[in-house]
Amino acid sequence: MFKFWGGSQEQGDPRPQESTTNSWYPPSVVSSPSSSRPATPNSANSSIYTQRVAERPNVSPTEAAGIIVYLKDKSVDELRKLLSDPIAYQQFLLSIDPVKNLNNVRNELRNETVQLARTNLEKEPQITELRNQCMIIRTSELASAQEKLNELTKRKAEILKSYSPGSLLHKLQESMNETDEESERLHQQLLDKEIDLATFVQKYKKLRVIYHKRALTHLAAKTSLVG
Repeated sequence: MFKFWGGSQEQGDPRPQESTTNSWYPPSVVSSPSSSRPATPNSANSSIYTQRVAERPNVSPTEAAGIIVYLKDKSVDELRKLLSDPIAYQQFLLSIDPVKNLNNVRNELRNETVQLARTNLEKEPQITELRNQCMIIRTSELASAQEKLNELTKRKAEILKSYSPGSLLHKLQESMNETDEESERLHQQLLDKEIDLATFVQKYKKLRVIYHKRALTHLAAKTSLVG
């Protein structure tokens, strides 16, 4: 039997020491059968040892205590096998409850991802159909709607132009000229004795009232624009 804390082997044990040169763990982890204390790295492998120590993950005391729970009931041979046999270590790692939980979560996420991918693939024909409909709308209905919009925009511009201040003043001036010309024709009819005086006075007075109203409106609008 070995004394792991004494650092020496009892006289009655004739078994030779096992070599740790082929271990896949750092020298400080794998100990010889005659001692449970970590071996001190020599000058030849000091750089590799330092690198491996630096690569070790930082384990909190709580995590370390959780791992010790799974190791405390194992024999020395079982612990030594875990340190020297990668397959045994892997099997032990996969048997720990936290690792099982992580694997279960990973599998669930993977299954959900696969299910989402399948759902997307199932909707691909619908997406293609909608894309084709959008293309049809863009090439036919959209072109027709754009043409109608352009026509309405042109009509709007023409209407706004016809109701612009300058255009309204021009139309008012034309109506004034027409009223004045009609008054002159009515006067000529009187001279030619085509109408009697009473009729002339009635119609002429009405035309001149209309003319002067339009003339005053034209003058007020023109003054407002200039001001």
